Amino acid sequence: MAQRLNIHIAGENALIIYFSDQSNELVNANISSKVQQAELLIRQAMEKELSQNIIDLVPSYASLMVMFNMMVTDHHHVRNKLRELLQHIDHELTSHTSSNDTNIVELPVYYSDESGPDLSVIAQRAQLTTEQVIEIHQAQEYRVYAIGFAPGFAYLGEVDERIAAPRLSTPRMKVPKGAVAIADRQTAIYPSVSPGGWNLIGLCPINMFDAKATPTMPVNVGDRVKFKAICKDEFIALGGVLEVNYE
Repeated sequence: MAQRLNIHIAGENALIIYFSDQSNELVNANISSKVQQAELLIRQAMEKELSQNIIDLVPSYASLMVMFNMMVTDHHHVRNKLRELLQHIDHELTSHTSSNDTNIVELPVYYSDESGPDLSVIAQRAQLTTEQVIEIHQAQEYRVYAIGFAPGFAYLGEVDERIAAPRLSTPRMKVPKGAVAIADRQTAIYPSVSPGGWNLIGLCPINMFDAKATPTMPVNVGDRVKFKAICKDEFIALGGVLEVNYE
């Protein structure tokens, strides 16, 4: 992986490290591990140098953004230190990508035509029953590839190709909080009410983002998510609110 590592300027106080030109599970596992180990090395081996300069580390599909304090350092200094740091951890990352050491988060979902207006559409397109779509969606674990669009919006992949679905040609003006959705080979949960063009198949009662909570989100990049079907009564008992007016 070392030969594919590239570091580019991403702003006046940021660099972005590209680990690969592909977004897949193996690459993302490496990024997650690299973030954890980079943070550890910054705190330990480079405590007197780089740790005082770094503001934040932001992982995504096949990259890691490093934001630094431009009042005390610059792109050239941080780039050189990053190269030194990553050389030390690259071998371990390429040889240790097992998913067994990742966090698995189970999230309940009330799947139904009532809570997911596009569930039957996906079933018809795939020539499946809605029950089969539900079983397929909850049958596998999804890696959290990135968090973006809105706080707590986790991009999860990859969806079984049998139930993959293109984005809606006309996005909805209002998607309810907790809506579980599919777009192409990705799935996600809307953390708040917002416009959106993903296919809605159910509702999750779990709060995906709470600025006052610690931690603020139930999932992080690199985690694995497993969905579990629940009934309407369980959904309401867990604090879910049934939104029937989809705009």
